[in-house]
Amino acid sequence: MSIKKALYAATAMSLFAAGGAIADGHSKELTIAIVNNGHMINMQKVAEAYTEETGVKLNWVSLEEGVLREQVTSDTATGGGQYDIINIGMQEAPIWGAAGWIEPLEFGADYDVDDILPAMRAGLSHEGTLYAAPFYGESSMVMYRKDLTDAAGVTIADNDSWENITAAAAAMHDPDNGVYGACLRGKPGWGDGMAFVTTVANSFGAAWFDKDYNPTLNTPEWNAAVTMYVNLLNNYGPPGSEGNSFNEILALYNEDKCGLWIDATIAASFLENENVAYAQSPNAGNPVGANWLWAWAMAIPAGSPNADESQKFIEWATSKEYVQAVGNHPDFGWGSVPTGQRASTYAIPEFQAVAKFAAAEMAAIDSAAPEATDLKPYVGVQFVAIPEFPEVGSAVSQEIAAALSGAKSVEDALAAGQAAAESIMTEAGY
Repeated sequence: MSIKKALYAATAMSLFAAGGAIADGHSKELTIAIVNNGHMINMQKVAEAYTEETGVKLNWVSLEEGVLREQVTSDTATGGGQYDIINIGMQEAPIWGAAGWIEPLEFGADYDVDDILPAMRAGLSHEGTLYAAPFYGESSMVMYRKDLTDAAGVTIADNDSWENITAAAAAMHDPDNGVYGACLRGKPGWGDGMAFVTTVANSFGAAWFDKDYNPTLNTPEWNAAVTMYVNLLNNYGPPGSEGNSFNEILALYNEDKCGLWIDATIAASFLENENVAYAQSPNAGNPVGANWLWAWAMAIPAGSPNADESQKFIEWATSKEYVQAVGNHPDFGWGSVPTGQRASTYAIPEFQAVAKFAAAEMAAIDSAAPEATDLKPYVGVQFVAIPEFPEVGSAVSQEIAAALSGAKSVEDALAAGQAAAESIMTEAGY
């Protein structure tokens, strides 16, 4: 056995010795709905040791982000019982917890809930009760090819202006050689393309709603933000940007086809080009809300017959020991550990040695501003923490994608989005 495999085995054994085995010896099964992002896919491999030690069989349902949200929301809201554990995030956890859709989480002292980053813990709680445990957390930042910016004689600074970002994208843009200046999300969905567009709009001083929750998409600020975004991608982005979200752009970036990418900080764990550099998200004069805050977390639907075993698995999968298990796993290593969830991860020497993105990631998380402000009079950065927002955001995102593809003008897309948002909010009783 190699040293690395021995370390992994020791880590796994110490973890399960804490109490993961089933007392009655009977085999049990858990069905887990996960988003098809890299860290979640890796968990399936790491969790083979969990099944071996506990006897609990894990059935994985891996879904694209938008499909996951639709299926999990429908099943949880109706008490369908299809899943024992679900991936949800900061938009859903407090609302669903307050509604009684998901179970409160309570873990043992060894779990060290105080080690969870405060922003992540707060965003997944309602009235101080944790309803979802963060598997990984993220903000957003600029990831760019420094070899290309150096060759083009341009620089990208922290909190740069959109004018400078556009100029950098233009300088790197070389489609004849398969390099596109800027790769940005465009795929419809409130958590897909709309998540990025919302941070752009925030930075231009726009907001989804006023203090009375009247939609405000028909403002000059929204028009300026979306016009800049559409022009940037149409001039310097890859073809078909209206179909790209996280996974699609990650693939493009790792094929060396992107000059810059502004997206989730967690992407840095999966970038393969050694020339990548990082900067804090750009803004158009209003840095509040220019970078998002999110956690992909694990929750238990209310009334689950396997709630106790589900809680044990979540406690394992979101623990300090799990981070160690990934770091010592022969197939992964310290560059692949989930980040953005625990403070202790950033103090691990092996992680520090390989994670050159760590400082930029923490700076982005620390500067994210989900609290309500005069300009943004609601909780949330790239979403709004009200039950109606997923429907509103998804409807508007379809219109923005139409503008991006050239099917509509920006003005017509925003007018249609405003009308859709007004209809949804009126029907909801606002």
